[in-house]
Amino acid sequence: MILQKTFKAFQKNKHFMIIQHEEINHKGSFFIKQEDVLLAEMTYSIKDNNIMIINHTEVDDSLKGQKIGYLLVQHGVDFARSNHYKIIPLCSFAKVVFEKKKEEYSDVLQ
Repeated sequence: MILQKTFKAFQKNKHFMIIQHEEINHKGSFFIKQEDVLLAEMTYSIKDNNIMIINHTEVDDSLKGQKIGYLLVQHGVDFARSNHYKIIPLCSFAKVVFEKKKEEYSDVLQ
């Protein structure tokens, strides 16, 4: 299955950036590309028992300090909620986000 969606746009230095979503064969990512350059990405995989594993989050230095990583994780959480998935945050960054937002994300944490 190929799933592509375009999500929230936000402004950085008067340029709009779009968080996109793509999933192929139970592996996917939320990402930001600008002029075909990958600037930020959170990858995940889906297991048969409705478990979403967040594998990796990376943000280009040009976007650091703008909470882009948090936005990517939030999109992953929203996706998990809409698909009734539970999340295992293996990525160290995602683990920290889940610890900070423990109450808000408790419904999707495995």
